[in-house]
Amino acid sequence: MNSQTILMLAMAVLGVPLLLVGYITLSERLLGSAAHKRSSSVRAIFWIAPAVVLLVVFLVYPIITTIILSLKDAASRGYVGLANYKYVFTDRNMLLVLRNNLLWLVLFTLVTLTFGLLIALLADRVKYEAVAKSIVFLPMAISFVAAGIIWKFMYDFQPAGAPQIGTVNAVLSAVIPGYQPQAWLFNTATNNIALIVVGIWMWTGFAMVILSAGIKGIPTDVLEAARIDGANEFQIFRFVTMPLLAPTITVVATTLIIDVLKIFDIVYVMTNGNLNTEVIANRMYKEMFNYHNYGRASAIAVILLVAIIPVMIMNIKRFRQGGANA
Repeated sequence: MNSQTILMLAMAVLGVPLLLVGYITLSERLLGSAAHKRSSSVRAIFWIAPAVVLLVVFLVYPIITTIILSLKDAASRGYVGLANYKYVFTDRNMLLVLRNNLLWLVLFTLVTLTFGLLIALLADRVKYEAVAKSIVFLPMAISFVAAGIIWKFMYDFQPAGAPQIGTVNAVLSAVIPGYQPQAWLFNTATNNIALIVVGIWMWTGFAMVILSAGIKGIPTDVLEAARIDGANEFQIFRFVTMPLLAPTITVVATTLIIDVLKIFDIVYVMTNGNLNTEVIANRMYKEMFNYHNYGRASAIAVILLVAIIPVMIMNIKRFRQGGANA
């Protein structure tokens, strides 16, 4: 690490906090004058100004710049109109990318939600609930890169007859007589599913924790009243638990959708998008850094942003409704 890098890190770690402290101190001194002493609106403007500046510099400006770049050619010199967007929705390879993301969106979200809800319901009925939840939640503490490396070893393939060092093939070979080891990440029929399994393994703990909190928030007198009325456990789950849990399920589902739309790390580490496993974020990275086509990379980024915005708005509305109901 050279001296210039160290200097930049020092400025980032020390300079920014000192700058903010200086700004707050100066603004409070100015507001302490008689003219602004009773003006709460002026104080609010002073306090919110740094956040607005950071928002404009690091969010609004990059978005506008990306939209402009998406209308330009590969070298960002001349305008090509909507040609980059046409490429995204008509090119054969890009259509495959969109198909993969749709597969992730459906399977990952549904299976993660189902497993999270099932484990939350079952764990709520056992004495070792905390231990069970800790084990299921543990993968969330692992980075996506580390998870990709772990599962790459687990999916490892050796020819039939050779010792299987990959956990998946080793276990299946031991359990199923005559089982033929599979190259899970090299077989185009299974590699996308194999990657989605890694995502499910990581995010089921998140879904379980949030849904479990929602289940514990259901009043016990409502459940007891349903049992007194003669409802069995399945009827209670269907007509009492699920309706009361619907807002929580929606929040978890929208969070998972946002995550899966921008999934990158697992695919990049395990296959790098090869063998028909590319997703939108992975393709955007390649267009930018491998192919140096800034126009197409920016167009893909804009499409990804447009796809995520409605889900984020829905999530924010749900949070506001929850706060209002509380």
